[in-house]
Amino acid sequence: MTVPSGAAGVRRDVALLFATRCLRMFGYGFLAVVLVLYLDAIGLSGPETGLLLGLALLGDAAVSLWLTTHADRFGRRRVLVAGAVLMLAAGLAFTATPLLPVLIVAATIGVISPSGNEVGPFLAVEQAALSQLVDDKSRTSLFARYQLAGSLATAAGTLAGGALAQAAIASGQTPAAAYRLVIVGYALVGVLLALLFTRVSPAAEVPAESLARLADTGVRGRLGLHGSRDVVLRLSALFALDAFAGGFVMGSFIAWWFHTRYGVDPAGIGAVLAGAHILAGMSALAAGRLAARFGLVRTMVFTHLPSNVLLMLVPLMPNLPLAVLMLLARFAISQMDVPTRQSYTMAIVAPDERSAAAGVTGIARSLGVAAAPLVAGPLFAVASLASAPFLISGGLKIVYDLLLYRRFVQLPPPEERPA
Repeated sequence: MTVPSGAAGVRRDVALLFATRCLRMFGYGFLAVVLVLYLDAIGLSGPETGLLLGLALLGDAAVSLWLTTHADRFGRRRVLVAGAVLMLAAGLAFTATPLLPVLIVAATIGVISPSGNEVGPFLAVEQAALSQLVDDKSRTSLFARYQLAGSLATAAGTLAGGALAQAAIASGQTPAAAYRLVIVGYALVGVLLALLFTRVSPAAEVPAESLARLADTGVRGRLGLHGSRDVVLRLSALFALDAFAGGFVMGSFIAWWFHTRYGVDPAGIGAVLAGAHILAGMSALAAGRLAARFGLVRTMVFTHLPSNVLLMLVPLMPNLPLAVLMLLARFAISQMDVPTRQSYTMAIVAPDERSAAAGVTGIARSLGVAAAPLVAGPLFAVASLASAPFLISGGLKIVYDLLLYRRFVQLPPPEERPA
């Protein structure tokens, strides 16, 4: 990793941002393995669960859009601390009451991850900060390591969450009480994140020479974008489609499916999801090398297409071992598009647009995935339809890949352009 010489605290900031990524993703994985099981245990129906998760992601999109498009002006560190506080608030509210209206309010305003994936303003702001610390050729490799760190942390979280819930049940607690312990742990992660974010130095903020550009009015004032607005909006539309497709098979739904289809207990589900996240993280390491040889867009598309076919095969397998095998094979190649996608977005915008660009594309993904549970929840609740979300997800993701290639293969990032 190339770090600018003479930049005080830069190495420490990189280490801190990797640490917050790991802690946060541990919390998301910790929660995802039991969240839908918890909602089922406290009496929510399939449609109610789908509604709650959809509103959680929709509310997160609205809050995160405002925070990320103002982060470069208000201060990146302040926005990160605010996100941690919202994470704490959501976790506490979910442990306090089983009342659906209260849970809806908490899920809509707070930060809670039904999928085990990133939510909130964190990813966009951290990406913007990390991008200014490395040169263009190092950026994708840095993001690949950032993705690997998150995937391993998510794997550890799913193992820990499943093991804790299973141990609590074995000790005589009700399933609802056991799952509630895990959610308390998620809330505590928010406290630790807030403390770590306060230690990030001013070097993570937007460069001083770029601050004047942030005072522009019009669309710039609303979205934090100027010259890259059109391309960011086109990317956002495609990312929303991909996320909508992914929302049909997010971690909580996969856990639910394995539990209802094969009777897998929380510890077993945690082990399966942990293995999936470890493979996903390891695959991300290859992204930098592939992108250097084939280009960011080609790497995104040609690693993503076969993973979608494997996803569609999961519910078609005749037994649990083969279903798990297909899922793990899918995760082994499915995440190479993540660091390349993130790097591509950072590469094609100006430095003072990075938080906003990552935020707008991230919010588009949140909006896309927010809509999916409204459809997927009722499907998973009906045994004869429970396989449909896997097929829908894989098919839509293939459409996304083809559209992305057609529209953006001719717009390479700076490091791929002729000198």
